[in-house]
Amino acid sequence: MSIFSRFLPKRKPVEIKNNIPKEKNNIRKTFGVYCHAHHGTDGDKLCPKCTALLATVMTKMNRCRYGITKPICDRCEFTDQCFGPQQAKEFLNIMQNSQKRMFLKHPVMTFKHKLMSMGVDYAHMKHEKDIEAKVKAKEEAAKNRAKERKSKK
Repeated sequence: MSIFSRFLPKRKPVEIKNNIPKEKNNIRKTFGVYCHAHHGTDGDKLCPKCTALLATVMTKMNRCRYGITKPICDRCEFTDQCFGPQQAKEFLNIMQNSQKRMFLKHPVMTFKHKLMSMGVDYAHMKHEKDIEAKVKAKEEAAKNRAKERKSKK
């Protein structure tokens, strides 16, 4: 500990944001836009099929293995495990088919969602790159040890 450390600004603890309510709101709006366009509903009403799938999605979000630090569902690697293959396919279909309409009806929300998904993609890419670097470093270390053993003999 330095003598000058008392003059340095104190570090704030990392805040973990709960993104689940915002994500639920985004999904509700997306389902509304999709159902209005494809099933002819209006207002806050959804067709029975979309209502059932939305209820399942909300339940699964509450039980997410990531807790409040959960990523965006359509970028999560465990979507099939959470929802099952058929429901995951329907959910991702709804999310993809309503992108253009969402941009027209809720442009700010769509832009923020896109930024969040880009952040998730970047985190996945960085994680994969780190794993590749570790594997490569282990291979190099193994090669170096093998060379050292040969040179000693």
